[in-house]
Amino acid sequence: MTNFETTLPKPQSDLAHQTLKDPYCFDFLTLRKDFEEKELEQGLIDHIQKFLLELGVGFAFVARQYNLQIDNKDYFLDLLFYHVKLRCYCVIELKTTEFKPEYAGKMNFYLSAVDDLLRHSDDNPTIGMILCKSKGNFTVEYALRDLKKPIGVSGYETKIIERLPKNFKGSLPSIKEIEAEFENKSS
Repeated sequence: MTNFETTLPKPQSDLAHQTLKDPYCFDFLTLRKDFEEKELEQGLIDHIQKFLLELGVGFAFVARQYNLQIDNKDYFLDLLFYHVKLRCYCVIELKTTEFKPEYAGKMNFYLSAVDDLLRHSDDNPTIGMILCKSKGNFTVEYALRDLKKPIGVSGYETKIIERLPKNFKGSLPSIKEIEAEFENKSS
């Protein structure tokens, strides 16, 4: 779910839309059941190469908890990237809950600030990506409908095996079975 078509010119909106997946697969993370946003962020940073591969081609990591000082207050972007093909900054906000409309307002604020404070004159407008544990499509649509900044909302999964239908779960090998198979092949 994005508003890229209404906030970006045609060639850039198509490319921006192609950069966003839904859902993202973060199964390379080992998180406790009720993890917090800082644990998700730390896990992604600890596995930055895998995270960049999951994001897709063109993303270059700039910073985590990037500080923006506005009106003598500190605001922190969870993750800041630069997309070399889109030629723009990408702000990623991580949420451990279902999408809430106020997340779009916060992202709109961040995008305006990055465009004013970081963007160079030859850069394209900054794109925002809100990655939530889950989302309601109508809620996202209404939250993004009249915003003028390009924002996309996607879900993510940290344990893809748990989401498989029950009839598939029993047919997949366990980690111990996979490890045993590798040991047998290396001998």
